[in-house]
Amino acid sequence: MPSYIVVGASRGIGLEFIRQLSAKPENVVIGVIRNRNTSKDAVALEDGRPNLHLLLADITDYPALQKVAEDSTKLVGGKLDYLINNAAFQESQHNGLAIDEYPDEKTLEDDLLQSVKVNVMGVINTINAFLPLLKASAEKSTVKVVSLSSGMADTDLVVQHGVTMTVPYAISKAGLNMVIAKYASKYRGTNLGFLAISPGVVNTRQQVPTPQELQEYEAMASTFKEAYPHWTGPITPEVSVKMMLEVVERWDVKDSGAFVSHHGNKQWL
Repeated sequence: MPSYIVVGASRGIGLEFIRQLSAKPENVVIGVIRNRNTSKDAVALEDGRPNLHLLLADITDYPALQKVAEDSTKLVGGKLDYLINNAAFQESQHNGLAIDEYPDEKTLEDDLLQSVKVNVMGVINTINAFLPLLKASAEKSTVKVVSLSSGMADTDLVVQHGVTMTVPYAISKAGLNMVIAKYASKYRGTNLGFLAISPGVVNTRQQVPTPQELQEYEAMASTFKEAYPHWTGPITPEVSVKMMLEVVERWDVKDSGAFVSHHGNKQWL
């Protein structure tokens, strides 16, 4: 039975991953969340699907991730086929600012350090914690580690179309892409492959946006439409996850270290 661990499964894209994956009874799916009380949709899904299990950890807490890996061992039979890193941090208050528009350098530093702590170090923590299970599976079959990145981390897109917003987030996701490249380099020639993938622009909002958030979105949408005139707006988590899983399924481990979109190429929208 194929085994999957989805980290950051409480809502949005992560919740949709465990929903689609656990819809197939032959899959064993583990969702990693931080708090059951704030993950009611995931908990409700777990209650109705015997092949879905929720375990608790924050990706900045390495011992907690090691405990999840230990608890997962029996559930996945000692071998893990797919690890999906979805958990991430995106600061919202200063999301629309350019790199030289922050109120002060301390604010920029705090946002950047938190973004790197979660989006870079958190992914390293997660991969390292589950490596023994991944390696055990890779002894006999292809194993895939999939980490969600962002088209905002594409330097060509940023320069060519003047994408100035989401500074700490974009920088940290570019760092994530290098992390994936480093793991791919280390395990080149094995059955263990690493992929960074952008989900596209996905509507995961659970509340009505504030006027500031709406203004920032309109500015971002204007930039996106300049880069991709065909773009009609955000896609749903259901569509995004379906497309990403199709990319993962056809992706070959010989291309380990790649950074692609939900289309499987460099078309970010």
